[in-house]
Amino acid sequence: MLEILGLDAIAEAVYEALVDNPPLTVEEMSSTTTLDRTRVQDALNTLEANGLVMCTEGGSTVFTATPPDVALEVLLLEQQERIKRTRLFMEQLAARYRRAAAGRSPADMIEVISGRHAVAQRVEQILRSTSTEVRFIDKHPYVIAPETLAPVEAEMLRRGVPYRGLYDPVGLSTRDIQGEIEPAIAQGEQARMLAEAPIKLILADRRLALLPLRSDPHAVESVLVVHPSALLEALDALFETLWRTALPLPPVGGKNADEANGLPQEDARLVALLTAGLPDRIIARQLGLSYRTFQRRIGGLLERLGVRTRFQAGLQASFRGLVPPPDEHPDQKPTPEDLP
Repeated sequence: MLEILGLDAIAEAVYEALVDNPPLTVEEMSSTTTLDRTRVQDALNTLEANGLVMCTEGGSTVFTATPPDVALEVLLLEQQERIKRTRLFMEQLAARYRRAAAGRSPADMIEVISGRHAVAQRVEQILRSTSTEVRFIDKHPYVIAPETLAPVEAEMLRRGVPYRGLYDPVGLSTRDIQGEIEPAIAQGEQARMLAEAPIKLILADRRLALLPLRSDPHAVESVLVVHPSALLEALDALFETLWRTALPLPPVGGKNADEANGLPQEDARLVALLTAGLPDRIIARQLGLSYRTFQRRIGGLLERLGVRTRFQAGLQASFRGLVPPPDEHPDQKPTPEDLP
């Protein structure tokens, strides 16, 4: 827990022993912590250098913990100041990098990352460094298992970094929508589905893009990292064009469907998958139903909505607020180009 302040596990154990007990000698601390005297003494030297213990000499030398709310607060403030200076230096380096990049050849605007491990590492690095927005087009194949990146997305959403995702039907058909996609939507991801995704893509902060080097349907071994350039602007525009025409994957569990719309949650989920455009057999598999049972569920849903066709059911779903219209994106701030 105190590693962020530069203390290892042994120093932390010795400090906790002093916090929980009256003044102790080295021998007593060794007995309390089950550490040998040398390691205890080394830990005490570290703690004393950081102002976390006080030494009192008398008949025998004893050590007392400095009050944590005083000593640790000082260390935290010092650490925050170091982080502040490091962040400032990082911003200066970034500015220098951008100035240098402006004079580079066009070939320097694109990096090639090869090897599955290197690709996975770079993807996570770029995602974690994003501060404005992450946008992605989800399409097979996956160089990183989606469940591996789920904690990263959850962390970024908690930080307030928006996520917008476009899903390809083929890739979505292999995913556990209820177990993987819906939790992300519930946490704040805005998700939509394309009839067919043209490329696999990640956009970070309108400053970087990642896409496969080759359109291999079986594996991603190399990716392109695109820096600010006309190509990045084109990829940005492509995403926004696709976003405006994609069908929403609404947060099924976001409302009490029984009270708000007169539909039980299982029917609300069925409506969400239908309006997303997934094929019937894939929807049936996602819901854990046989195809025959799925067809009966469709018939029952049409009857409850008071309609005869799926098209009418889609209209009713929109009227009842079960699905948002495709161009709805309340959290997206207008860009300067959008303003009159």
